[in-house]
Amino acid sequence: MVKLNEEMKTAYSKVKIFPVATASKEGVPNVVPIGFCQLVDDETIWIVDNFMVKSLANLKENPNVAIYVWGPETGGCFQIKGKATLISSGAKFDKMKAMVNAAKPGLPAKTLIEVGISGVFQCSPGPEAGKKLL
Repeated sequence: MVKLNEEMKTAYSKVKIFPVATASKEGVPNVVPIGFCQLVDDETIWIVDNFMVKSLANLKENPNVAIYVWGPETGGCFQIKGKATLISSGAKFDKMKAMVNAAKPGLPAKTLIEVGISGVFQCSPGPEAGKKLL
């Protein structure tokens, strides 16, 4: 797995809503805004499924996910790619559910989507666009 550097972690911490992209096994894309997209450590992101339909179906067929990191205070933008593991029970799931219930009581927190970061890419326009950063 790939570890985010300090600059990337700082930028990530400033984003409130993350565009998260998935694709079906046939390659049909889907992008949704996600509010609970937490950086757990330098190489792992937790995404919470509260109301997912297409994204969850896609992840069951194809574990590849992309997360776009940009906001007015980030000083640039980058894309994180990784592989998702769906977790619906156990210690990690219980921890996620408690975190969600503490922040927003009443949300269902149906599935924990754990993303292992496999690459980070430049998204800013210009000659470096698309360049692999990590």
